[in-house]
Amino acid sequence: MKRVLAIILGGGAGTRLYPLTKTRAKPAVPLAGKYRLIDIPISNCINSGINKMYVLTQFNSASLNRHLTQSYNLSSGFGQGFVEVLAAQQTPESPSWFEGTADAVRKYQWLFQEWDVDHYLILSGDQLYRMDYSLFVDHHIHTGADVSIGALPVDAAQAEGFGLMHTDSVGRIHEFREKPTGEALKAMWVDTSRLGLSSEEALKRPYLASMGIYVFSRDTLFDLLTKNPNSTDFGKELIPTALERGDNLQSFLFDDYWEDIGTIGAFYEANMALTDQPNPAFSFYDEKFPIYTRPRYLPPSKLLDAQVTQSIVGEGSMLKACSIHHCVLGVRTRVEDEVVLQDTLVMGADYFESSEDRAVLRERGGTPIGVGRGTTVRRAILDKNVRIGRNVTIVNKDHVEEADRPELGFYIRNGIVVVVKNATIADGSVI
Repeated sequence: MKRVLAIILGGGAGTRLYPLTKTRAKPAVPLAGKYRLIDIPISNCINSGINKMYVLTQFNSASLNRHLTQSYNLSSGFGQGFVEVLAAQQTPESPSWFEGTADAVRKYQWLFQEWDVDHYLILSGDQLYRMDYSLFVDHHIHTGADVSIGALPVDAAQAEGFGLMHTDSVGRIHEFREKPTGEALKAMWVDTSRLGLSSEEALKRPYLASMGIYVFSRDTLFDLLTKNPNSTDFGKELIPTALERGDNLQSFLFDDYWEDIGTIGAFYEANMALTDQPNPAFSFYDEKFPIYTRPRYLPPSKLLDAQVTQSIVGEGSMLKACSIHHCVLGVRTRVEDEVVLQDTLVMGADYFESSEDRAVLRERGGTPIGVGRGTTVRRAILDKNVRIGRNVTIVNKDHVEEADRPELGFYIRNGIVVVVKNATIADGSVI
């Protein structure tokens, strides 16, 4: 894997994940109480023996850069490697920002070409899955492919939301269509049992969806980018172009948990699913294939007469006489007496407030970080450093699907109340 360079695409403005992306890049969105989305592809790379990584982003990259700097010193901890952020920049030769996945790679083509590598692994920064990329690259080499695409077997209902591949019996791609429907969808049917699925599963999932991750041979990548200067996207433009000109495109079947964290709803459900027992669809408890993140050296969590069921609690948290059910609580979460949290993601805090500071703040009419006494929260996301007052109710009792209330510190997306980072919700408020 020393001859492989990974390029992780940070995505656009992350509008579908707003307001979680209001002050941070999409890959920097907190996940599972202590991680960030970017930790997933980086950890997959490290565990696969790939230690040269660039992360491309153009929106709110400061927190992402800080997290990577504090988390990954590959030159000392993981061998002679690096993780580096490449932010979009305007130059005389390239006056525009990134206009798509392929355009982002093209704008830094001069840098990627400097590396003496044979293959480029193109990844997404907003997906939750565990993959050994070395198997992906080895398959690419073994089949003599010019381009390889990660392929997820899906059913007809799921298929309409993806770019689909039609392959022969050995996995070579002969057709690629973006989000087909009707008869066009039926034409993309594949006997996935030939690619490794059981006969029963092949009947349920006869379509191959593109995961948006690719392996490009060096010459193929730069030839496609150079000869198609107006093509800005891999899936919609460059992949079909490669097919048309006769390149060898291969699919690489991935039959395991994979979730595209593209919307607030998907993000919320992916976090909540982590609490499932005894076998969650995705687990961070895998010693052989760990997910890395920033080491914080926090004290253990403290539970004082708290009732906690089916939940994840990040380190450095303090829970008093409260009831927590089916929740994910991030690092340094503070929950006071008589609080009920249910089906809720709390991202925690970036710093501690001492008991003395909290008492003084309360005396002066302020609201300490965390969830105040007597508050009830159901089916919500509380972003970092939120201050929820006493006797607050956040339950979306009117079942509103979408709402913007920035002046009050919250939004509603997919029926989920999202309290924005650093917001304060006053005592007695009802949402």
